[in-house]
Amino acid sequence: MEINSLKLKMDSTIESLEKRFTTIRAGRANPSSLDGVFVNYYGSNMPIKQVATVSVPEARQLLIKPFDKSSLSSIEKAIFDANLGYTPNNDGETIRIIIPQLTEDRRIELVKQVKSMAEDAKVAVRNNRREALDELDKSENAEDMKKSLENEVQEIVNKYNKIIDEKTKEKEVELMSV
Repeated sequence: MEINSLKLKMDSTIESLEKRFTTIRAGRANPSSLDGVFVNYYGSNMPIKQVATVSVPEARQLLIKPFDKSSLSSIEKAIFDANLGYTPNNDGETIRIIIPQLTEDRRIELVKQVKSMAEDAKVAVRNNRREALDELDKSENAEDMKKSLENEVQEIVNKYNKIIDEKTKEKEVELMSV
């Protein structure tokens, strides 16, 4: 595995982690918290973003305005079914979701989820390292060249593990701040 391709794999691991972190809400309204919601729209499951606009009119409120008003009840049902802890309020035109304040227990539970996601990312980093080292073993490079490349791979792994730790710490601080 080339060093550049290793870095690309590591970058995609970090991007994936960041994307997963956005799904964990910290008491503030975030439209991306609805990314996993799929609405049954005329017989096919579609992401909520394809059937409605999701905006944040206030810090703790989401406003969902469907493109087709006949899909309001389907959107409302999909939000309930997604089990996000949201209670949608349907006014016949739009759906409003008031984001409840997080309790201390819920914050701690969310921090555990964040740490689990971070550990998954570190496992992915270790798997990438193992692949790179396996390819190095198979290569025809001289022993001192292999050792140099192994050290470079380990430096990259350390760098990305540090990035994962920093991002995890940031998310923990965000979750634990009231």
